[in-house]
Amino acid sequence: MRNSLNQRILISAGALAFLTLAACRQDMQDQPRYKPLSESDFFSDHRSARPMVDGTVARRFQGGPDDPYLRIDEARYTGKIDGEDVDQFPIPIAKADIERGQSRFNIYCTPCHGRVGDGNGMVVLRGFRQAATFYDDKLVHAPVGHFFDVITNGFGAMPSYASRIQPDDRWRVIAYIRALELSESASLSDVPADQQKSLIVEPAPRGVATAGPGAPAQGAIQ
Repeated sequence: MRNSLNQRILISAGALAFLTLAACRQDMQDQPRYKPLSESDFFSDHRSARPMVDGTVARRFQGGPDDPYLRIDEARYTGKIDGEDVDQFPIPIAKADIERGQSRFNIYCTPCHGRVGDGNGMVVLRGFRQAATFYDDKLVHAPVGHFFDVITNGFGAMPSYASRIQPDDRWRVIAYIRALELSESASLSDVPADQQKSLIVEPAPRGVATAGPGAPAQGAIQ
């Protein structure tokens, strides 16, 4: 009796499975389709992929001048206006932007240009071609658009970093480079009066032993 019941259950389960499979249609799987870039006899140009309509531009849902896909701000995304390097930052630059630029600079630029931008990075010290120093008079007076163009397209032995550094981050890196250049020639009078005292290193009192080599002097900022 029990074997007969089990047999009925198995038969019922098998029938249900068969009906379920029979209900599955393969229309979507079996429909005519072309593989990407394959040839087609349907169109006169023999291409299955259709070209974009003239004037089509890539864009996101919102669009607008800040849309990184639309990129209608020529200065922001090329560093140029009418083919000439811009000399003004096309995005607002605040302290946080310079700090972001410093972090990108330390990652991508220091191997060749060094931490302080003097062109003596680690790969240069190991025999690679001498990198440019940002304190060269030509680069100190170069427009910011020149730096953007070099980061984007490369120059000489330097490759393009367009795939590594996003456009706005390129401007932040340039802002940090400008900060480095300014610090090289800055004097104490360039610092706001309320912050000057924090930069002054007081000499150690007479008779007091000074710290060993490499240690900060007394009163130095740490």
